[in-house]
Amino acid sequence: MAKLEDIVRRQKTGATFVISAQMLQMTPRDFDAVAQVWDDEGGPGFNVAGVPFRVVVDGEFFISRVTVVRTTAEV
Repeated sequence: MAKLEDIVRRQKTGATFVISAQMLQMTPRDFDAVAQVWDDEGGPGFNVAGVPFRVVVDGEFFISRVTVVRTTAEV
């Protein structure tokens, strides 16, 4: 995900920022699957902070936005 790496790379270590499905041009369903892995294992250069924001699509809840904290200088 080149776009994700670009977003993370722009942040300073320790910065808190948001990553959303819309920013990555993903559907909430696809983003939810990736965001759950990030929540469990951390993402490339960041960790999820707080409770992910969810939306309802066809009666199901999906993560559509997460607040994260930049952890390393490398992505």
